Amino acid sequence: MEIRQELYEHIQKLSFNFFDNRPVGKILARVIGDVNSLKNILTSSVITLIPDFVSVIVVLVIMMILNFRLALAALSMLPLLIFGMYFIEVRAHKRWQKFRKKSSNLNAFTHEDFSGIKVVQSFTAEAQTSKTFAKLLRDLNKSFMSAIRLNDLFWPMVELSWGIGVVLVFFIGVRLLDTGSITVGLLVAFISYISMFWNPIMNLSNFYNQLITNLAGAERIFEILDIEPDISDESEAREMPPIKGDVRFNKVTFSYDGKVEVLKDLSFHIKEGETIALVGPTGAGKTTIVNLISRFYDINEGVIMIDNYNIKGVSIESLRGQMGIMTQDTFLFSGTIADNIRYGKLNATDEEIIAAAKAVHAHEFIMGFEDGYKTKINERGSKLSVGQRQLIAFARTMIAKPSILMLDEATSSIDTRTERLVQQGIESLLENRTSFVIAHRLSTIQKADRIMVVDKQGITESGSHDELMNRKGHYYDLYMAQFKTADEIIENLQVTGT
Repeated sequence: MEIRQELYEHIQKLSFNFFDNRPVGKILARVIGDVNSLKNILTSSVITLIPDFVSVIVVLVIMMILNFRLALAALSMLPLLIFGMYFIEVRAHKRWQKFRKKSSNLNAFTHEDFSGIKVVQSFTAEAQTSKTFAKLLRDLNKSFMSAIRLNDLFWPMVELSWGIGVVLVFFIGVRLLDTGSITVGLLVAFISYISMFWNPIMNLSNFYNQLITNLAGAERIFEILDIEPDISDESEAREMPPIKGDVRFNKVTFSYDGKVEVLKDLSFHIKEGETIALVGPTGAGKTTIVNLISRFYDINEGVIMIDNYNIKGVSIESLRGQMGIMTQDTFLFSGTIADNIRYGKLNATDEEIIAAAKAVHAHEFIMGFEDGYKTKINERGSKLSVGQRQLIAFARTMIAKPSILMLDEATSSIDTRTERLVQQGIESLLENRTSFVIAHRLSTIQKADRIMVVDKQGITESGSHDELMNRKGHYYDLYMAQFKTADEIIENLQVTGT
């Protein structure tokens, strides 16, 4: 339990880079399956290793006292046993490593397939995914049988070594009887001691065999534990004081892979309490800017300052604890609606939860459920509408009372009434705090204090909606391409009274 807990807590502290490059299913395989492998090793060692090792030493000393030559004969097969064990271990270890990887691949595929089951069924892709699963399962079984066949050689080799040892002792003992060097009673006693000697040897060999089988999984655990978080507190990191919201980027350069620069020499200054709408083409770096402010990634060059504090010089917990982050993919946990809202402030009272929900206009629809705030929701809130999930997430962020808000607006289409509630919820969140909004709604963009147009060259334009439209630059082109049609639709709906 302690190993699994330690691994879980360690993984939680790893940075986004770790999760960006590993499917969730493979991580689950480490936390569950591989930990069981390590548990098997530790359990086996405690139960058998120490008493069997002591038994071998004691019996060996007695055998040496009884007759040195017969003792050497009994021990003569140990080199053969050790060589055979090593021969099998080298090959079996590689095969068990391969088996663990195949098992992780199957776990990753299964997790991904079930997580995206709506997509699978909507495209009637069940047959294709079943074929893929069957292939992965065949590969897993093939690698398992390959490892097991090699393991099956282990016990015949141990028993052969024991048998040869007994024959040698008997043969040499008979010759010593002929010369009168030993008595029949001593030979019988010695053969009995050989059995007493080989029983713990076999137990130790069995432990070694189990070690070979489970070592690949244990290694994968320590491989994770050896990974240091990319983002960590500096040795002299201080606590971030209550944030006012002044944000400054000074010649910031960043790359995810160390090769392609997503941001280069980016500089801007956001005043306390400003609402900034980030607009621009996909891949321009809008989400990256938000992630860097929260220090989910560290910049390669430049400085990011909040209230004149370099964010690298303050503790991560004190920094992120004052920020509210909402992504397009609204994530809700299994549990009640109240539990999900309380996630923003773990010690929140029921009154605070209700107040937060009312502030973002979520209270009405929540009370429409039979159990109200105690309504159980599934993983990701699959039984709720898109708009309802967003409003609950707004309440979760509101109750945290962040000093800086970062919101990536969802692009999902929702009904007009819910859209109005969502927009009101956004306005409540943005009030009285510095906010960065990756904006997809025209209404959000128009109400922002400032619009920053982001593209591959950095911040190409900055200003209000009217100012940027009058310039007829990048923002004007973007508006005409992306927002004008949506604006006309809204106007038509208003004219028709919808």
